[in-house]
Amino acid sequence: MCQPRGYLHIYLRSETGLYKYKVFGVLKDCPPALLADVYMDLDYRKQWDQYVKELYEKECDGKIVVYWEVKYPFPMSNRDYVYIRQRRDLDMEGRKIHVVLAQSTSVPQFAERPDVIRVKGYKQSLAIESDGKKGSKVFMYYFDNPGGQIPSWLINWAAKNGVPSFLNDMAKACKTYLKKN
Repeated sequence: MCQPRGYLHIYLRSETGLYKYKVFGVLKDCPPALLADVYMDLDYRKQWDQYVKELYEKECDGKIVVYWEVKYPFPMSNRDYVYIRQRRDLDMEGRKIHVVLAQSTSVPQFAERPDVIRVKGYKQSLAIESDGKKGSKVFMYYFDNPGGQIPSWLINWAAKNGVPSFLNDMAKACKTYLKKN
């Protein structure tokens, strides 16, 4: 089974009440290229990520822009993201590293919705490489400004449960993706 193993470290750093997350982990039996493919496949993510309400890409001014609405627990409002992303597959002296970069953007094609809070400050960097066996080492840097007041219990839940659960779901999605293709 493709599950996190070895270690999963999550570091939180607060600046003016906003948090930056750094995640280091290993997913055994999930090859790096497969993990990167699963991460980039938005249609497939809608099947396995329970927090996706809406997710799609659209070309805007010659760029591919992603729209993503995330379900938040009641009574909080959902958040949405409008961002550009790119994937690069690098060869660093024989080490294959898959890098995904994402950053919020503003385009008129995605107007803000009255019942959803727009996350305007979002940045993510993801690097995936082989663990030297059949799995992947993962490093992720993540920052967003979710807007509004986010209770500390939700921030703590995200760090302690949300990120590990997401990685477990992603690991399961890798196995299913193999069967899908």
